[in-house]
Amino acid sequence: MRILLLLLLALTSAPLSVSGAEDSQARGEAIAREADLRDRGFGDNRTVLTMILQDRKGRTRERRLRIDTLEVPDETRGDKSLVVFETPRDMKGTALLSHAQILEDDDQWLFLPALKRVKRISSANKTSSFFGSEFAYEDITGQELGKYAYKWLSDDVCGELDCYVVERLPLFRNSGYSRLVTWYDTAEYRVQRIDYYDHKETLLKTLTLSGYRQYLGRFWRAQTYTMENFRTGKTTRLIYDVYKFQTGLTEEHFRKGNLRRVE
Repeated sequence: MRILLLLLLALTSAPLSVSGAEDSQARGEAIAREADLRDRGFGDNRTVLTMILQDRKGRTRERRLRIDTLEVPDETRGDKSLVVFETPRDMKGTALLSHAQILEDDDQWLFLPALKRVKRISSANKTSSFFGSEFAYEDITGQELGKYAYKWLSDDVCGELDCYVVERLPLFRNSGYSRLVTWYDTAEYRVQRIDYYDHKETLLKTLTLSGYRQYLGRFWRAQTYTMENFRTGKTTRLIYDVYKFQTGLTEEHFRKGNLRRVE
């Protein structure tokens, strides 16, 4: 009987490791999909926020900007967003239009009012700093579900919350990251933290989201985003003042041809 049991254990042990890997991937994708599902249906929103840039010596600069977002229900297409600077004076009217894609490069165009021209952001520049901040152009556009492969790593504590820790591997070309390790709280599936690793597998920066509030009885939005860059020693904080949902924004508002007339 003992020999039979040992044989049965030997026969079943090998598939378990494969199944475990598959289970981790399936669980990671299920967590990310649930987070995505809970945020669907908002339609559009407009936010007003302050960007605070802090250097390694603690000196700060502030910028005021607005972000408009249009939800695209089709899962084969990404959402659209428009970032418009209101202050400082020399940046007023500067605008970034993003049409998120899934596995192709996101379409992004930058309007510079001083030059009165629209410039396309090339794929090579998506990893560069967004106007001196610790956010890259890649971080500003939509984080669509189909852009990544997923793997559950562990259940862990994040602050006062219990969280799922999920690894996201970029599937699209030209990403500046090898992987993003993301903490979702187990109660509402809100992103609490993201660790960004470069292609040398070094932790490059960490984004912390805090001060969540619920809108329309359903949609959670963080009031503060803090991006800490370990390579530069700099930090950028986004502090959101206003979230307005279902404001009537349409596809027309997010056309490249309208960038010169943005307000």
